[in-house]
Amino acid sequence: MVPPASSSHLAAMSTIDDTRWDLVCRRQPADFLYGVATMGVYCRPGCPSPRPKRQNVRFFRDIEAAEAAGFRACRRCDPRGERAALARAVVADACAEIARAETIPSLDGLARRAGYSKFHFLRMFRDHTGVTPRSYAEGVRAKRLQASLAEGTRVADAVAESGFGSESRVYEDTGKLLGMTPGAARRGGAGETIRTAFADCPFGRLLVGATEHGVCFIGFAEPDDALLGDLQRRFPRATLIADDAALAASMRAVLDFLDEPAEGLALPLDLRGTAFQVRVWEALRRIPPGETRSYAELAAMVGAPRAVRAVARSCATNPVSLAVPCHRVIGSGGDLTGYRWGVPRKAALLAREARKARM
Repeated sequence: MVPPASSSHLAAMSTIDDTRWDLVCRRQPADFLYGVATMGVYCRPGCPSPRPKRQNVRFFRDIEAAEAAGFRACRRCDPRGERAALARAVVADACAEIARAETIPSLDGLARRAGYSKFHFLRMFRDHTGVTPRSYAEGVRAKRLQASLAEGTRVADAVAESGFGSESRVYEDTGKLLGMTPGAARRGGAGETIRTAFADCPFGRLLVGATEHGVCFIGFAEPDDALLGDLQRRFPRATLIADDAALAASMRAVLDFLDEPAEGLALPLDLRGTAFQVRVWEALRRIPPGETRSYAELAAMVGAPRAVRAVARSCATNPVSLAVPCHRVIGSGGDLTGYRWGVPRKAALLAREARKARM
């Protein structure tokens, strides 16, 4: 015989359920499920369905418990993730088709291939990539063009091979496509000199690289050869010259920032990327030390609230860590997510800045 629950236990359960109900009312994500007895369905706390009456709600720790009680999965919030998995597969197939095509596929054609209406497919694609199929296709062409130019292909040939109709189209939108002229992309740093300097920092070895226009690379926490290799891949035809004296002031600024995070790492920068990447990097520099933003908040800051994944990719390709503080971007649930130089170092940087901000 199961002993009756004590009054203290019932009070504790009531408090927990009140907290859960508050999360349901505010549609906040959480690690439990709730069932609606009048509908016979169970949902995630963030489900967009109309809010049920409190007396009709039951709470469950997981899917197994909800289904054992006779509830079925909600089709709107998809707690089993089946619809989300199907949508991911559909979008992945569409992305592969775009990548294979020599010209940009039409929205109608992609939707027919997926078996959805044009409007439903468009919404699905945007939700998973943050951009429209056409914008995604433009990005694929720009990557082809950039890779071809980096290999030294003549501009006219690279433009044709990448699927652009004419060179004028590329030169009109050169900032949007490449962040630099096609000639500069083709040269891959040819004719440029990048001065470099190494130093020891709290996270291991530190490398700073700079062109005549400003600092173009900051990396740390890896062996010297690996850091130089990363810089060389970004500027495959540039000449790298070790010059501690020329970079003494920049190196001191970086080391001082690591010791005592200030309002910002004030360095002249030579940022090279697509126009979208540069917008993201500039937005990152506006996040004050001691504060963080989610990827969704950062996307809103650059005026592209749906482009969360594109924003995350721009953070991952940031060439000047610390000066462009991508470590201040975290997951929507507060988790640190990934970091080019390791999550423990990201946590340490944020902790240092938080301590400085409280002083």
